[in-house]
Amino acid sequence: MLRRMDFGDYDLIITLFTLNSGKISVIAKSAKKSTKRFSGILELFSVLDVVCSTGRRKGLPVLQEATLKEPFSGIRTDIKKTAYASYWSELINKWMENDEKQTRLYYLFQHVLGELNLGHTPEEALSILFQMRFMAIAGLCPNLKYCGICKIGIDELRQIKIAFDLINGSLVCNRCASGYSKKIYLSKGTIKQLLWIESMEIAKAARIRFAPQALRESLEFLELFVPYHLGKEPRSLKFLRQIRG
Repeated sequence: MLRRMDFGDYDLIITLFTLNSGKISVIAKSAKKSTKRFSGILELFSVLDVVCSTGRRKGLPVLQEATLKEPFSGIRTDIKKTAYASYWSELINKWMENDEKQTRLYYLFQHVLGELNLGHTPEEALSILFQMRFMAIAGLCPNLKYCGICKIGIDELRQIKIAFDLINGSLVCNRCASGYSKKIYLSKGTIKQLLWIESMEIAKAARIRFAPQALRESLEFLELFVPYHLGKEPRSLKFLRQIRG
């Protein structure tokens, strides 16, 4: 469940990310009033089996039944985990079109929520993994392999810190970097780890150990790059930064 919103005095509008139909919105009639039908089920990030009906009138499908399959309760009882999950959910909700199947993204989201719930992997590392893979699925993956101007490869660059042009989504070497105003600098070690986490099998990638500098640089970079290329900064990102301190 990506999002829930009050509708009138008793109803809820629920946004779901489904495996077979992508993003859909449904209305849960009297969900706030009834203590039996949906009590404790319609919670953010939980995995549900749902039955919906579409009536003769135009409008949202009506949620008839919901069965809780995975509550991910370990996320909602931890404010930091909730902040990260909210950020990922908002990214998905803002990017996805309704009724557009996104199988790879569905399984990515399910994986990072599961790991976040278990607590075996640091939240920051999971967020780096999610954002890199999400942008690859969206076709907006940053070019971290070579200079976007002269095409010189990262292994041929001698500088320790390499500029990244946020507008063009590419590395730029020192020789080509003059004149670019929206730049962020990444160490070569950080870039190597980001490339590794992008290409490695997902279960192994989640176990990567970031050095403090690489963790800090990666989060700063992705939390600038991702909202910029999606066109809007998610409100949940401000909350996440406040919680993280």
